[in-house]
This record gives sequence, C-alpha cells and structure tokens, in this order.
Amino acid sequence: MPMELGLVHQLFGRACSAAGEPLYEVVTCTLVPGEVRTDADFPIWVVHGPEAVDEADTVIVPAAHENDEALTQGRLSVPLANAFARIRPGTRIASVCTGSFVLAAAGLLDGRRATTHWKSCDQFRELYPAVDLDSDVLYTDEGDVLTSAGEAAGIDLCLHMIRCDHGSAVANDVARSTVVPPHRDGGQAQFIQRPVPEPGTSFTSAARVWALEHLDQPLTLRELAAQESTSVRTFTRRFREEVGVSPVQWLTQQRIERARRLLEETDLPVDRIATDAGFGTATSLRQHLKTAIGVSPSVYRRTFAHDGIHDFGDGFRANAG
Repeated sequence: MPMELGLVHQLFGRACSAAGEPLYEVVTCTLVPGEVRTDADFPIWVVHGPEAVDEADTVIVPAAHENDEALTQGRLSVPLANAFARIRPGTRIASVCTGSFVLAAAGLLDGRRATTHWKSCDQFRELYPAVDLDSDVLYTDEGDVLTSAGEAAGIDLCLHMIRCDHGSAVANDVARSTVVPPHRDGGQAQFIQRPVPEPGTSFTSAARVWALEHLDQPLTLRELAAQESTSVRTFTRRFREEVGVSPVQWLTQQRIERARRLLEETDLPVDRIATDAGFGTATSLRQHLKTAIGVSPSVYRRTFAHDGIHDFGDGFRANAG
C-alpha cells in the first residue's frame, strides 16, 4: 500500500541533526528485488532484497492489502520467515496498519499489547488469540516491538519513534516540514506536539489559543467558555465534538506538553516547571507525568534533554520492507 510505505520514507528521511545531517538511512527491501504490486494502479520497483535487514537497527513492516496471504494464512511463508530470521537480536521492529499481522505471524506479539486497523481487529483476534490486541489506540510501544493502527496512525508512530531516538525538537521539525495535521486522541500517550487551529477555523479554537497563553494560571470552564461567548454546557459539548476529549482533559494534555518541552529544552528546576506548566507543585507534575507517559520528570529529562540526545547515537537505520 503506497501511502503506508511512503510515509516511512517521508518522515524518517526528513529527520536531520542541528547541522542538517540525516539521522537515518532509509532502505526499502523486498523478498525478491524488482517489481512489487500495490493496491493502486501502479507498481513500485525495489532494488534491495532481504539482505538489507542484516544491518538494520529498525525494521518497519508497512501495511499489506487485505487479501494478502500474510494476513489470511496466520503464518509466514518460508521466504518471509527466512527474511525475519536475518533480523539481528535487539533490532527494533514496527508495523504500520495491517503490517501487524506479519509481526503476529512471526510470533513477535504473543503476550504483548498491539493494535491494527479497526476493520481488521476481528480477523486479527481470531488468528492471534495470544496477542493482547487494543483496538482503541493509535499505536502501541512495547519497547523493541511497536504497532500502529490505520495509515494516519503510522505517522503518529513514526514521529514517536523519531522522538524517542532524537528528542522532540527533531520530531517537531519533521512534523512541521511534512505539515502534519492535528492529532487525534486515541487513548495512547502521545509524545508529539498537538497543533492548535488558528482562531476562526473552529468553534473552540479561540479558547484553545487563549488557554495556551495562560497555562500557568488556574483555568475554569467558565473562563474558557467566555472566550467563545457561549455557555459552559454548549462549550463543553462543542469542545468534545471538535477535539475528542473534554476541556479538562485537553488542558492536562497541554500542560504535560509544556512541562515536557521545558524538561527537554531548559535546565529549570522541576518546581519552576510545575508552576510554568500550571500544575502548581512538583508533586502534581510528577503524578500527571507518571500517569501520562509512565516516567518521572527526572527520568524524562535524562532521556530527552537536548544535551543527552546524542546518547542514542546518530546512526540509526530505518528499513521498510
């Protein structure tokens, strides 16, 4: 499926260091080099065979057509199994959309949380009952194995992976350069920036812009509704319709995003960051960050602060195949 394959190249291929150097080498491979059919009215030509995975730090399996044998047989073909056997231990492996069927057939998802396209969930559960399938999230991250839902969720997953490798500054640059639309809230902790629409483009956009300018202050529903000159009840209903979560949930997300950015980009003490992000106390910040992304402020800072980004290395390779 061309879009799922192309988004891997588009996103990882645009990730660059501060000096403008590419952070990934993206290589596409197939079982037999040459013409590969797609679900569109054109094929693609792939020059690399399965030997490309031998040196890969990351292997990404894009989506296959719903009638592809990898999705209907519940097991890998011998050539595909041989290709997977070439992947080095410890290599990060991810899937986009129905690519998760391939990972499941390879036995990589047994006992692990995973997701796939919602239309394929019943078939997935029937074929792979040992997998903890979560159909309500955009993507899952089990450390060395990651899965995403539909094709657009593959963008979320790729940006998440880039962020984990090189920090939010790089991931946000990639998102801006590819003009990524606002994120959907799917129950999965998101590590990437959620853009806010310009005032006038939606019923609640002015309130959201105003809220971001006052995140360090206590904000009430009445104050937010006043920005749109409407009642609290109408504002809350329209907000949920447009954003997918309640105003209170959205405010918490934005405060976590601000705290996360300050932890990455400044050396401010945690108490000060808690105040600037609107959490009030360091204890409150710790609780919210732990709930949202599973780590404390100090651990997050050690992992993602700009001075520590290079600890991950600049030589990651992302292979789509």
